[in-house]
Amino acid sequence: MFRFEHPSYLYAFALLPLLAVMFWLFWRWRKKAIGRFAESHLVPLLMPEASRWKHRLKFSLVLLAVTFLIVGAANPQWSGKREKVRRKGVDIIIALDISLSMYTQDILPSRIERAKKFAGKLVEELKGNRVGIVYFAGEAYLQMPVTTDYTVTQMFLRIASPDMAGTQGSAIGESISIARTALKDSGKDSYKVLVLITDGEDTGGKAVEEAQKAREEGVIQFTIGVGTTKGAPIPILSNGAWQYKQDDNKEVVLSRLNATMLRDLAEKGGGMYFNVMDGDDAVADALQARIDKLEKRDFEVQGFTSFDSYFQYFVFIALALLVVDWFVSWRKGRLEGRDLFG
Repeated sequence: MFRFEHPSYLYAFALLPLLAVMFWLFWRWRKKAIGRFAESHLVPLLMPEASRWKHRLKFSLVLLAVTFLIVGAANPQWSGKREKVRRKGVDIIIALDISLSMYTQDILPSRIERAKKFAGKLVEELKGNRVGIVYFAGEAYLQMPVTTDYTVTQMFLRIASPDMAGTQGSAIGESISIARTALKDSGKDSYKVLVLITDGEDTGGKAVEEAQKAREEGVIQFTIGVGTTKGAPIPILSNGAWQYKQDDNKEVVLSRLNATMLRDLAEKGGGMYFNVMDGDDAVADALQARIDKLEKRDFEVQGFTSFDSYFQYFVFIALALLVVDWFVSWRKGRLEGRDLFG
């Protein structure tokens, strides 16, 4: 397998066309300056030793040297040995509420943004375990099965939005059921974890029943409350403008955190209830500490165990090219003709 250790350095290749344009402009300026100094047929007499093509050669050497330096800075690496690595960890599903009520701004900038920020922090803390994602609103679905690909996990968390929900509502019970199914292959002798991030408004029912079933299957459930018990109106986009959601009587609907229900779910699920208002770092650390105490299971991860770096070869070639450029003079070589600027 081939990779660059620092691929962002490759953006420096954008400088190469700029250098080429600068050299072309310099070459045109030089020819015009010489033309103002003397007639073209007199230039060979005035500058008999000047080379016609070594400017291009020296620039090409410098351009190649810069190219190899950029590649060397990015550090190309190869590994031909792919192995299965044994790890110990817990399988964790993060169930993220993407219902319209998560647009509520009783915590800033909004519930959904705070929920995503916390979830991203939690994934960073949980590295070493396998993590999956369930989205839920009016219905729940498995967005990503458990994996150790934390980059993809973070990507799915960043793009989560109530606009992605097919139907509106808050089917907490169904999200627990989907998580149970996704965690079944983890084995009976090891713990699994469900982290439910929501404002606790449940329109689907059966949440407590599903929490009890999941607990019987070894799924420890932690609930993360997002919002305040005071609540706030729900912003919705209608006809290109934001307005507050109203009920059938045209009254503005207030969305409130149902902390009581989330505490009950956590108790039935053998876990704990937290609120993001206590601080993302504090909650993530406390949650990680609880998960670290659980019995871990072995699982295999396909991966390259080591990569060999080859930046030194590219840096050496770049330096060699610069040394060659240093020794290439501006004078005419033995193979050049007498016509310098025709």
